[in-house]
Amino acid sequence: MNIFDILGPVMVGPSSSHTAGAARIGYVTRTLLGERPVRARIGLCGSFAATGTGHGTDRALIAGLLGMKPDDLRIPDSFALAKEEGLSFTFENIKIPEAHPNTALLRVEGEGGRTAEVQASSLGGGRIMIDRLDGTEVHCTGACPTLIIRNQDSPGMVSEVTSLLSWNRVNIATLQLYRDKRGGSAVMVIETDQPIPNQIVLLLEHLDGIERITYISGEETECHTIH
Repeated sequence: MNIFDILGPVMVGPSSSHTAGAARIGYVTRTLLGERPVRARIGLCGSFAATGTGHGTDRALIAGLLGMKPDDLRIPDSFALAKEEGLSFTFENIKIPEAHPNTALLRVEGEGGRTAEVQASSLGGGRIMIDRLDGTEVHCTGACPTLIIRNQDSPGMVSEVTSLLSWNRVNIATLQLYRDKRGGSAVMVIETDQPIPNQIVLLLEHLDGIERITYISGEETECHTIH
């Protein structure tokens, strides 16, 4: 635990869970999309739905989609800025069984036609959990260097990825595997102990069977997507 776990993040308030966490959810969703979002349908669940408007959750989510971080002073003006940047959006209250009380479901479309569906929750203190990506469970926080690799489920795929990281002295902290069916689409979520150099991410992207890689660099959720 460090001092920021106790005091909370540097942020535009009023709430670390409803405002700072929401901004991070929007920011990471923009990255997972991999391009500038132009349309967003956002579902608010639980406490986000009940008290989110008063805490600025809606404005924080849009601010994140525009690329703002939790300490950006423009967050309260995000609706107007979204209009200027050509981002249209809608909100609705939804119910997701067994979801965390502070959960948002974002369905976004980018300027190039790419789409992403992200379900994420705000855990307090500005921390978030990405729960589902395009309908697949992922369960990662983005608080440490993280690779989210979408690939075809084929023999040897995990070994190729982990071997490449090992050869480059990148230590794996956690590794989670998800797939929709045998031989179908799969997702690897790999958290590491040290940052992953960009050239390693590019090498991974060229492995056979890799469809898309998103790299989240760590605490500030600075990240990029390779298609």
